[in-house]
Amino acid sequence: MARRLAVGQGAFFIAAGLWPIVHLPSFEAVTGPKLEGWLVKTVGALIAVAGLALAVAGKRQRPGLETAVLGAGMSGALAAIDMWYAGRRRRIHPIYLADAAVEIGLAGAWAAALPGLRAPPDPDASRAALG
Repeated sequence: MARRLAVGQGAFFIAAGLWPIVHLPSFEAVTGPKLEGWLVKTVGALIAVAGLALAVAGKRQRPGLETAVLGAGMSGALAAIDMWYAGRRRRIHPIYLADAAVEIGLAGAWAAALPGLRAPPDPDASRAALG
């Protein structure tokens, strides 16, 4: 489950992050006008990089705790921003509340995947093997 989650979230983040970089006008048509295009593109690039890290982790190995922290942490942070600025403050387009719902679902999926994550290496076993 964790591998598919990492790859799926990674693909979602790559697409979502690259969208404003590739075509800012269509991004703004859905999410509302932006004052600072460079900032939207910068945040998009960071989201895409996080997505690439998640996708690589999911493809290469059984994801560990660090992958879950990245996936759940990114989703939690984005959901909190979406809810604060689209919900409470009403500073950004309400479509971001739909993104918040997706992000909360991803964070919840990581919580459900925790029992199946790769266990961290046992430092005592490594020392014993070295003698």
